Amino acid sequence: MKRQIIKIDENKCTGCGLCVPNCPEGALKVIDGKARLVGELLCDGLGACIGNCPEGAILIEERDAEAYDEKKVMGNIVRSGPAVLAAHLKHLKEHDQDDYLKIAEEYMKDNNIEEPEVNISDKPMACGCPGTMMRDFRKEDSPAKAQSSTGAVQSELRQWPTQLHLVNPHAPYFADADLLVAADCTAFAFGDFHRRFLKGKALVMFCPKLDTTMDMYVEKLTAIIRDNNIKSITVAKMEVPCCYGALSLTEQALKASGKNIVLKEYTVGIQGGIV
Repeated sequence: MKRQIIKIDENKCTGCGLCVPNCPEGALKVIDGKARLVGELLCDGLGACIGNCPEGAILIEERDAEAYDEKKVMGNIVRSGPAVLAAHLKHLKEHDQDDYLKIAEEYMKDNNIEEPEVNISDKPMACGCPGTMMRDFRKEDSPAKAQSSTGAVQSELRQWPTQLHLVNPHAPYFADADLLVAADCTAFAFGDFHRRFLKGKALVMFCPKLDTTMDMYVEKLTAIIRDNNIKSITVAKMEVPCCYGALSLTEQALKASGKNIVLKEYTVGIQGGIV
């Protein structure tokens, strides 16, 4: 059938991945360093992802394409958790997609899924913020590489951002990666953090005591483990009791992913050193 659907200009796309989390339907993924439309029937053609592309690489065109399948989309979304489901329902309501919304509501009713509360007045994070732009340092010449020749300690950070709240689960640096899940304070307490823990790994970090979005963190970490060929997982946490949540959250995500991956745990003392 002929309908509106997105088109990605590969010459403009930098693979930053900002469009991916803004497509709760799951129609987009970063593959080989470029955003790709992975399923026509998952794209509703409304273009929620367009405003999140800083390069203007996403357009809407009218062409022959598979019909959008709301039931198929709902099947994918409910596996990703209530936060993604809420984002999808918000998307439908903001675009007055009453027909699709009715199908979604019937799907939730038929499958005994509780409808999450949706506030369509919520404003998303500014899409073009340089501080949240995805960067893969493995492909760049960085100041840290230059510093290594002068005797300065070299950073082993391979990507940006690092905060679990901000990372894109489908960012290319997670593909075939050894994953480090670190409590915030570990990098400050343990002087050899970069060499001992971070080198050669993709990093996500958070504070298990002060952060208030643990359910979302479990969902996001589950997606990272489930959707990428993660080779190993290392958890670095502090010796204080409240930091145990870093290990607990990672174990929950690993279990939810259905994967069987080696998980190593290290505890850092408050005065440095491995406990």
